Amino acid sequence: MSNIVHKKLNELQATAICGNDISSSCLYVSALTIVYAGQFAWISLLIVAMVLYMFKRIYGEVVGAIPLNGGAYNVLLNTSTKRLASIAASLTVLSYMATAVISASEGMHYLHGMAHGLNVTIATIVVLLAFTGLAILGIGESALVAVIIFIVHLITLSLLVLSAIYYLFQNGLDIFHLNWHLPISGGNIYKALFFGFAAAMLGISGFESSANFVEEQEHGVFPKTLRNMWAVVSFFNPVLAFLLICIVPIAVVGEHRESLLAFLGNTTGGTWLAYLVSIDAVLVLCGAVLTSFVGVSGLLERITLDRILPNYFLKKNKRGSNYRIVITFLILCVSVLFVTEGDLPSLAGVYTFSFLAVMGLFGIGNLMLKYKRKKLPRPVRAKGMIVLMAIMFVSIAFYGNIRLNLESFYTFIKYFLPAVAFVIIMLNRAFLVRFLIDILEYLYKPLRKMVVMSNYHLNRLHTKINSQEFVFFTKGDDVAILNKVMQYVEDNETTKKLKIVNVKQPEHENEQLIHDIEVLDRAYPAIDIEFVEIIGFFGPELIDELSREWGIPKNFMFIGSPGDKFSYRVSELGGVRLIM
Repeated sequence: MSNIVHKKLNELQATAICGNDISSSCLYVSALTIVYAGQFAWISLLIVAMVLYMFKRIYGEVVGAIPLNGGAYNVLLNTSTKRLASIAASLTVLSYMATAVISASEGMHYLHGMAHGLNVTIATIVVLLAFTGLAILGIGESALVAVIIFIVHLITLSLLVLSAIYYLFQNGLDIFHLNWHLPISGGNIYKALFFGFAAAMLGISGFESSANFVEEQEHGVFPKTLRNMWAVVSFFNPVLAFLLICIVPIAVVGEHRESLLAFLGNTTGGTWLAYLVSIDAVLVLCGAVLTSFVGVSGLLERITLDRILPNYFLKKNKRGSNYRIVITFLILCVSVLFVTEGDLPSLAGVYTFSFLAVMGLFGIGNLMLKYKRKKLPRPVRAKGMIVLMAIMFVSIAFYGNIRLNLESFYTFIKYFLPAVAFVIIMLNRAFLVRFLIDILEYLYKPLRKMVVMSNYHLNRLHTKINSQEFVFFTKGDDVAILNKVMQYVEDNETTKKLKIVNVKQPEHENEQLIHDIEVLDRAYPAIDIEFVEIIGFFGPELIDELSREWGIPKNFMFIGSPGDKFSYRVSELGGVRLIM
């Protein structure tokens, strides 16, 4: 991995990158909370702001003590086991995947409201591709785009609030009184606040993002990003919910749930404000996609450095971007989009429970940091009771969301279990490789024994076959005839040894024959030629005698075609073969 130094993010840049994610919740959390808490929605959102304030100190203590990328994974890695830390990482990646796909898809739904011919699925993929390219260009370029989107978003929300306040001065609080005296949603105020709080907790998703790229921020910037994010959502979410209750009848909220703020803008400021809110929604939701890419890059780089993922992902381009991580994340997001067929409720289930689980694990990590790393210096400290209360509130929200949508929880489990299985495999890959080696050796031992024995017997058989000797009786033929004999033996018989036998009278000489056989022996190195001279007469008796003495069957003995003066018929020779 190359050592690339790039410019750190300042307060505005870092706040914008993570702020776009958390502040984009203003576009849907007010409507969602009003559906469940009715006229008390703004109170539920104030409770969420209180919980977020607790987590502001929790995150500040943890990251101040261990200022490394990774968020919940980082603190659990340094205070508990790698397995638990890896589960937190899996949840965070799932949360980012769902956030990226939901934000891109929701943004394109807003755009579809202004351009009705738009194909939402294709447009969602285009957005994911665009922010993949931006993330590959580097965090500096990403930050510039994020800052522009964040400023436009804050201006739009501010205009919406001011427009709503002016509308109230002009039209009074009649709608508020009407809404306030409606029957309580859920039957009693506590149940309404409970379910409203559970739904409203989605309004702080993205708060964990800053901790995942803390190493990219200038010194001292991280706690300021927490403060700024808390301030934005603690003001706009409750205020917008309260203004909606003052201006929009609750009975109408459900009809405009997907674009409630645009409806509020149209009511209080006119068409121009409604269009501005819709355009802002497209931009800030796309900004949340960018947050996912930046956050997941920091997280996956960290877990790759810790050898949970292969070192393949550590490769960086000249701009210092982990482009392989970014491209892999894009592939995962597109696959999720197609697997769910763009079904937002299914994705919302993954998004909701992943985010809440990560928040809870971060609180647990803070407690473990207090217990196991007491002497580790840190700029701020969250009181133990505050941490316990924050974990309790997250647990309540988790349970509340299960009660609200059990099917979404099942969807989350379907994605979570394979992610955990993958992490377990990666963490135990050395053991698994050793296990596979042992299994293969166990299976191979009997096979190896069989192969060795088979090899032994086959070699013996091969040797036996090749050890069979053949005999050719020659009258002293010239080298051309003997060469044809050798060719015949080589082409038709399996042997390594041939006896060439000449039966002669004592006065006959075989010097030329011996010389010819020596030439043939060199010409056919694969066959060992033995020349044998026998004094006597060639006939059946001699063949019988030689066959017994040498242990060579008569059918392995050859002669050339006999002439007219040959004293015996071929049938009398006991099966000797004619080959010439």
